[in-house]
Amino acid sequence: MNATVTIFPFDLFGSAGTGAGARLLGDAVHEILDDTDRETRPCRADVLRGAVRVKEFAFETLAEVTNWRKHGRQAARQALKTKEFLLWLGGNHLAALPVLEELGKDTLVVQFDAHLDVYAFHDTTSELSHGNFLTHFETPRPRLVNVGHRDLFLTPEEIGETFEAVYPAWDVAADVTRVASELRAKVKAAKRVWIDIDCDALDPTALPAVHEPLPFGLAPPAFLALFEAVWEGNVVGVSITEFDPGRDVRDTSLNLLGWLVEYVLLKAAARAS
Repeated sequence: MNATVTIFPFDLFGSAGTGAGARLLGDAVHEILDDTDRETRPCRADVLRGAVRVKEFAFETLAEVTNWRKHGRQAARQALKTKEFLLWLGGNHLAALPVLEELGKDTLVVQFDAHLDVYAFHDTTSELSHGNFLTHFETPRPRLVNVGHRDLFLTPEEIGETFEAVYPAWDVAADVTRVASELRAKVKAAKRVWIDIDCDALDPTALPAVHEPLPFGLAPPAFLALFEAVWEGNVVGVSITEFDPGRDVRDTSLNLLGWLVEYVLLKAAARAS
């Protein structure tokens, strides 16, 4: 299976600065590929040689910004149509919307996110933003399951209008094995699966470089166990958003995400071999 890495550093309407995070993760991808090309001895990364295509967006002109959603959907549609594995490196979480719109109602999206992104409180805008984008789909919405949220405001009825299921951080902390088992059953029954990672799903002690950190997030070992459970489904792609390198501490977040990006690419390549 070939893979396409799309660097989509859109970060308007919330979490400005995360566009730099998408570009920095894009640099990490180029470094991974360059290191692989230079290596002369057999290595695990050999499966990436000639199998990864990188597509970069800039958003440096008015036309690029104005048509961000259209161009994002076109890029996602092209990769999904050719059945390439798609790694989508976005700015703020809103940058994941174009690819989610292209997935369709038959896709199960497992979102790792501290927030539920359906907010409509008295002091929040009703217009499209990174905090309410799940209510602004232009196409039939995919099935959504949240893992790791720490929301204390929304009612179960409000949550149920958008999400098929939610596994808040306190459920994961209480019994990560049960949550992994239920996720495994859901993804195995789904036609196809997308993994959507908002960086604030992880605990800020492990990944501090986010705009709206919340305590009691997912610890990396728990996240990895849940990621592995979801991977047992027909995963066609992964999106990673909300990394703001200006808020990082001694590159803690960059190191974690750089490792995760390489891990995802290797797993996708191994599945095809």
